Amino acid sequence: MSKKLVWGPTFEEMLNPETIRTDIREKALKARIETPLDPINLFNINWTDSNGNMSYMVIPKELTGVSANIIVMYSKNFPTGSHKVGATYSVTMEKQLSGEIIPGKDTIVFPSTGNYGIGGSWTGPRMGYTTKVILPELMSKERFEKIEYYGATYIKTSGCESSVKEIYDKCWELKAASPNNKIMNQFESFGNYLFHYHVTGNSINKVVSSLKEKGIGNGKVSALVSSMGSSGTIASGDRLKQLYPETKIIGLEPVQCPTLYCNGFGDHDIQGIGDKHVTWIHNVMNMDAMICIDDMESKKGLQLLTSDIGKKYLIDVVGMSKESVSLLSQILGISGVCNLIGAIKTAKYYEMTENDNIFTICTDTIDRYHSVMDNLDNEFGTMNKTEAAVRYNCIFKNIKLDYIQEGTYAARKRWHNLKYYTWVEQQGKTAFELNAQKSQDYWMEKQNQIKSIDHKLKQARGF
Repeated sequence: MSKKLVWGPTFEEMLNPETIRTDIREKALKARIETPLDPINLFNINWTDSNGNMSYMVIPKELTGVSANIIVMYSKNFPTGSHKVGATYSVTMEKQLSGEIIPGKDTIVFPSTGNYGIGGSWTGPRMGYTTKVILPELMSKERFEKIEYYGATYIKTSGCESSVKEIYDKCWELKAASPNNKIMNQFESFGNYLFHYHVTGNSINKVVSSLKEKGIGNGKVSALVSSMGSSGTIASGDRLKQLYPETKIIGLEPVQCPTLYCNGFGDHDIQGIGDKHVTWIHNVMNMDAMICIDDMESKKGLQLLTSDIGKKYLIDVVGMSKESVSLLSQILGISGVCNLIGAIKTAKYYEMTENDNIFTICTDTIDRYHSVMDNLDNEFGTMNKTEAAVRYNCIFKNIKLDYIQEGTYAARKRWHNLKYYTWVEQQGKTAFELNAQKSQDYWMEKQNQIKSIDHKLKQARGF
């Protein structure tokens, strides 16, 4: 028997939460602390904290070693502690709005390598759905624990972060088993793209204005740097490039799995990115460069920034403030460090100055990776002051400018053509649909759907 439909915010309300009806906004802010599993927390899906401030940090130049301003948008204030919950809500909301899914009748399935699955495990039950998450077996144990805590079940597939083909195979198996198993595929669903295009992209633009008032940067965005998992987050670059045509969109993937960089493959451990294929919702024809980042440097860098020994070194030797070091230790996960490294590389490669603002994203936090940090200790021994100095100087201060590929038209076509093997050969798309994605008109048509979706949602929920 179907249940009463649960609705959350529009795209515009996720961008501007102050426009949410006052009584609902007040209940949501109270629930954020007191009852984080209450469905009212759907209205806390936005880039602000409880006081309405944007969640960002200007990274200290003592750490980056560059003149450019590197700004991270951090996700710890979202329900689940990751902005991926915005994508899961947007995908689920759109499919519920169109009548594709009905709570009490359908089981919704979130294929993922991490935070999207955790986001789905939170969103699905809050909206009244029996929820399953598909996740590779080698993901951190904390990921599986969070999925169960939020009220979903999980299915483990073989492999690691880059083992997405196995996830897709399981999706086909579940669809064949029952027509009521509905797949919430982040890799092809445009709710994911639209959330980041509209909400993340325009939220970054708000921060740009705030920075200019503080005398930081030139009031523009020089680059958006984002590692790709589903390639949702990097869609914010499409919006920023419309606002600031000089913006460079820089994609990142692991050295150990350089799929776009050189048609490469392999296993890696930057959990949440590098999924060994080009996603359907990735506007590769609008990307300006690809940079590859080493997974071990991302993990060792995270340990430097979050361990007591590392934090002490950064304060006592590097000269960073206690406040900055404390905040960094609370907002970074493995992919966040990957993004930070990529932003530093971007600043150095393009010789950017103190006028330039480079934005990137901290997708999750250390709470998902304590077991991964323990594994580093077991493999390399406990980090000491000397090792902290080595990591600071090699990973951050004197970063290497290797694995950088500019987005020439030939490179963009090659990135685009790689979609064929997953989406046409395996997932039922047509070559005609694929070729349509070469034009920016295709992406603008998707972007222009936001107002219509918001209008339908307001009608459905009655306010």
